[in-house]
Amino acid sequence: MGKPVLLSVDDDPGVSRAVARDLRRRYGDDHRVLRAGSGAEALETLRELKLRGDRVAVLLADYRMPAMNGIEFLEQAMDLFPRARRCLLTAYADTDAAIQAINLVDVDAYLLKPWDPPEEKLYPVVDAMTEAWRDSRDTAVEDVKLVGHRWSAPSFRIRDFLARNAVPYRWYGVDEPEARRLLAAAGASEDDVPVVVTPDARVLRSPSEAEVAAVVGLGVEPTADFYDLVVVGGGPAGLGAAVYGASEGLRTVLVERSATGGQAGQSSRIENYLGFPDGVSGGQLAERARRQAGRFGAELLLARDAVALEVHGPKRVLRFADGGSIAAHAVVLATGVSYRQLDVPGAEGLTGRGVYYGSALTEAAECAGREVYVVGGANSAGQAAVFFARYARAVHLLVRGSSLQSSMSHYLVEQLSGIDTVTVHTCTTVAAARGDGHLEALTLQDARTGERTTVPASHLFVFIGGAPRTDWLDGQVLRDGRGFIPTGPGLLREGRPPAGWPLERDPYFLESSLPGVFVAGDVRADSVKRVASAVGEGAMAVTLVHRYLGER
Repeated sequence: MGKPVLLSVDDDPGVSRAVARDLRRRYGDDHRVLRAGSGAEALETLRELKLRGDRVAVLLADYRMPAMNGIEFLEQAMDLFPRARRCLLTAYADTDAAIQAINLVDVDAYLLKPWDPPEEKLYPVVDAMTEAWRDSRDTAVEDVKLVGHRWSAPSFRIRDFLARNAVPYRWYGVDEPEARRLLAAAGASEDDVPVVVTPDARVLRSPSEAEVAAVVGLGVEPTADFYDLVVVGGGPAGLGAAVYGASEGLRTVLVERSATGGQAGQSSRIENYLGFPDGVSGGQLAERARRQAGRFGAELLLARDAVALEVHGPKRVLRFADGGSIAAHAVVLATGVSYRQLDVPGAEGLTGRGVYYGSALTEAAECAGREVYVVGGANSAGQAAVFFARYARAVHLLVRGSSLQSSMSHYLVEQLSGIDTVTVHTCTTVAAARGDGHLEALTLQDARTGERTTVPASHLFVFIGGAPRTDWLDGQVLRDGRGFIPTGPGLLREGRPPAGWPLERDPYFLESSLPGVFVAGDVRADSVKRVASAVGEGAMAVTLVHRYLGER
């Protein structure tokens, strides 16, 4: 592995040489110092570094460059090297630039020129960024290799798990020569795939998500048995609770069964979230929130599936599927919802083999030149249609209702109408899916006429409704008929709390039927299904946790 790269971008040749000179003087022994005269030139350099498998530790970009300013460059650079630390250079204090840098690229530092003497003004900033980069997962999992079948549900599951958790990996189709060499070296065969090979030569055959998480640097074991606050679920509500809980001094741990971000984390572009005028991907938003929670000291446990919640006096005990457990004074349930399964002939057997629930962004490249089908009429389906239109020859959005206006945000309806390759089919459902080993055809039904049509298809992405993940709470927390959890006022009947409520006071606004257990986000009955409201409920839940703890 070569030295990590420090890249500076400035259109002023004199300044560019000076930055590179000062960086080489301090960091040249351990880093490659590169410079570029424009954002376009720097992006081309980054693409070459990416193809060669090099690592980029720090990006320093001048704000006021022609054609492409520093913020625009850093935003595009994040897609290539999301773990690189980012610094904006400017000749004078620019408040607008600072606000944009924070909102759009999560900038790590803001440096004024000139930086003389560098020992006081430049080096401490770069020292902090290189140290933060070394502490990130980027260096630890650079060469994870994954060998699998293209149309294999277990192989897709591991690919999706790695991608959603921002773990860099290299994919090898089992028929590729390099894949055969890797399998032979690992003493494995095609029957063992998916096979994961770690940088230290550990080999996992047909692993579970928990086994993969443990070897690629993701947190899977708690550092303590008891916490102030356990947050269950890593979507926007759970991340919001973790950030506010840890920042307010509560010893906080977040437990997530798969990947942070939840359904929102799979959104290719969220354009109506406050403070991001140019939009932000769900993955980027979730990653920033995860980093923010970690910065405040919250622990994150991944690939841990909660199966029971128990009460032991003042303790709330969370039990996991593997037999482990943790306990806390208080719990925030933010488990969100899962997309409902497509209940039609053939769909179940083709899940992960052409039929996908959620965006499955890892499949984008495979959609190039193909016709893609998306099922659903809400924002998540619309965002997916816009995203896959960048790759596919045509995108067909299948909507059960008679229009999109009643279920989708106006801005998305307008976007879809302006994309020539997207066709919206109203009053249309999927009646069957067919394929030998992978999806090959769909049968579509027109609800108005009953007419059925069979069309060739290799990719179907499903976004229909939401089923809450609450079966494991049965007997401990009151749920409504659909499985959602009522809280606060929703628990009161004729001015009284539910039967068995042990306290003299009424339940707090986000409190469940079990004191000390709060609910935030989509899993809460009558919640507003929006990212912003979920984050707000996560923060509010922490305020109520403090009130509850103050009673003890």
